[in-house]
Amino acid sequence: MTSSFTHTSAINAIIFDLGGVLLNVDYHLTEQAFINLGLRNFEQIYTQSKQSGLFDSFETGEITATDFIAEIQAKFDKTPSAQQITDAWNAMLLDFPPERLRLLESLKERVDVYLFSNTNELHFNAFNELFAGWYNKDFSGYFNRAYYSHLLGMRKPNAGAFNYIVETHGLIPERTLFIDDTLHHVEGAASIGLNTIHLKKGEEVGEVLRAAKILA
Repeated sequence: MTSSFTHTSAINAIIFDLGGVLLNVDYHLTEQAFINLGLRNFEQIYTQSKQSGLFDSFETGEITATDFIAEIQAKFDKTPSAQQITDAWNAMLLDFPPERLRLLESLKERVDVYLFSNTNELHFNAFNELFAGWYNKDFSGYFNRAYYSHLLGMRKPNAGAFNYIVETHGLIPERTLFIDDTLHHVEGAASIGLNTIHLKKGEEVGEVLRAAKILA
């Protein structure tokens, strides 16, 4: 864990990332799924920390799922179906442990809780369908407000995106905590004065919040 705090006791709002913090993901499963379909250089155009303009455009809603799928299909010698592309792209989405739901419920009793996820139409639809199947609940109900980059039109680490959330809800940066597993997203949040936690691989978000004395 790498963190940047003013006074932890003064935190009254927390903004969570989704994948890698609340939802378990494995980017390598999507990479392998595309390799299995015949796209050998997928890791050169998409990783957790770096991605091509196509993925940026998809994450900010500039292109539709249909456009995205067509662009990916064009990279193959033998074109896979739209469903094969969709399934490969969603292969990274794993499980959502129930203890993290309990964490959100506990926190929401004491602080404002927000979500800000860099995501896209295909992942958004797939995750919400999975979550409803797992828990028969609406995921957005766990937050004061949930923000998704493809709907917001801005993505992390854009300082303007963080400023938009802060200004919309009247948040005080020095009393707001942002948690993400991607370092440059954390750096974007810190650039506007938010407290931050960079969640490292293998760390559990609830344990990190307890170690920071934000959660009893």
